[in-house]
Amino acid sequence: MTTGATVWLTGLPSAGKTTIAHELAGRLREQGRRVEVLDGDEIREFISAGLGFSREDRHTNVQRIGFVAELLARNGVTALVPVIAPYADSRDAVRGRHAASGTPYVEVHVATPVEVCSVRDVKGLYAKQAAGELTGLTGVDDPYEEPEKPDLRIESQNQTVQESAASVYALLSERGLA
Repeated sequence: MTTGATVWLTGLPSAGKTTIAHELAGRLREQGRRVEVLDGDEIREFISAGLGFSREDRHTNVQRIGFVAELLARNGVTALVPVIAPYADSRDAVRGRHAASGTPYVEVHVATPVEVCSVRDVKGLYAKQAAGELTGLTGVDDPYEEPEKPDLRIESQNQTVQESAASVYALLSERGLA
């Protein structure tokens, strides 16, 4: 069986996490890898329906995603997880779950500045926040705790999506996970 792994892509809304994950998924599939992208929006709709955006609810959401990712990864799937996961303790708990089961885990910080994210504004969240229609936007009026020691830091504003995905692929290759 092929070794699975979880690749957790954390960063602000509109940082490029999901776009990079899908690009990387295509490349991994071309290499014959089994891959799943656990998109944060889809998880909220199907697995974490009913949760809000309080710190406790965000933690619960991240733990649920981490459980599913670890389950997939320990069964030979590369789980790509483009999820904001704003709190360090939540991400640390997911990393700990993986370590306890001996499942490979890679944390990628998509470190796109909020100014760039607000221009991209893929879902219109920054515009809604600026208009006073939304509160609790991660990185604006709700905290985002940047990873102190991610396995990889990507500044997506300085490279193409393909280059970003290639950086993650290179790291996975170095670790025998691609």
